[in-house]
Amino acid sequence: MLVYVYDGSFEGLLTSVFEAYYRRQEPSAIIRAEGLQQDILARYVYIATDPVRSERVYTAIWKKISVEALRNIYYVFLSEDPGAGTVIYRYLRLGWKMGRRVDLHLSDEAVFRVMDINRRVECELHRLMGFVRFRQVEGGIFYSPVSPDNNIVELLAPHFAERLPDQNWIIHDVKRGLAALYNRRTWIISEFTTGEIPGNTEEEKQYAGLWKEFFNISAIPYRTNPKLQRQLMPRRYWEHMTEKQ
Repeated sequence: MLVYVYDGSFEGLLTSVFEAYYRRQEPSAIIRAEGLQQDILARYVYIATDPVRSERVYTAIWKKISVEALRNIYYVFLSEDPGAGTVIYRYLRLGWKMGRRVDLHLSDEAVFRVMDINRRVECELHRLMGFVRFRQVEGGIFYSPVSPDNNIVELLAPHFAERLPDQNWIIHDVKRGLAALYNRRTWIISEFTTGEIPGNTEEEKQYAGLWKEFFNISAIPYRTNPKLQRQLMPRRYWEHMTEKQ
């Protein structure tokens, strides 16, 4: 069993796809180096990331398949699914044969999985657009911690850059140690730790208290439906919501 191992970057994954075609090999799997647990029956080949080769694959996807296919595989990559690299490779192999019609071929396992993973990523992205809670910290910065299942902070950033264009803000993925940083002009993704977070302003503490009080007194006890609440607002998001702290 031949297994390609890449550095975990999107460019590394595309380089692995290039190498499979260039070497005329069909790897059984393409996996990240991080957390690799080797199987004694497999032969592992480490693929070094090559920006030129990854760019050639990137261009071939949107020219020979579609822009939608490019978006599909990027969302699958951001899902951090353990089998993401393998399913992307198999999806692209079929895509280069079928062109833009590939997404209609749901009977193929790779296509089905790509569509399914995309749906899950899009669902979480939509939820977090509504669940993100900013608080004002010292320095006039609005800060929001999140812990998404998928690596989607960079997908959230454009939405909030449009909604809050006149504020400095940080959306911090606590789970991955990453953050989207916005300075009223542009946003970047950077490594970020909890030790870099300033304290809340006094005004923010007052507003947080008022919001919790409003949340509690506006509830109608006999209409409380915990099951429905967990469906609409999954418990895994409660940790960073002001009203649940």
